[in-house]
Amino acid sequence: MASAPSTELLFSYGTLQHPQVQLDTFGRRLDAEDDVLPGYTVDYAEIEDHRVVDLSKQTVHPIVRETGSPLDKVVGKTLRVTADELDAADQYEVALYRRVSVVLASGRRAWAYVSV
Repeated sequence: MASAPSTELLFSYGTLQHPQVQLDTFGRRLDAEDDVLPGYTVDYAEIEDHRVVDLSKQTVHPIVRETGSPLDKVVGKTLRVTADELDAADQYEVALYRRVSVVLASGRRAWAYVSV
């Protein structure tokens, strides 16, 4: 059976870049390219979901918030995912995050998890 095409782009600046998190969340390592999210800055949030902490091995995760300032930017990776993998990423992220559509410095549109 052929796998579904990786038609979605997901910008990651944190634990979704980790190979073990990808294997557990998506069942595979994802293709990734360097990119930048302009107009956002990185904060940090304490994660209380034991499932996420056990998987990431981190109790504090980065979280971005929009500033609108052209001086602010977040460096990360654009991951190629399927629609089902995007759903899996939604399940991985805790309630502190919401998924929004963003435009990256490369000009590509991608999903990103930002502060609620």
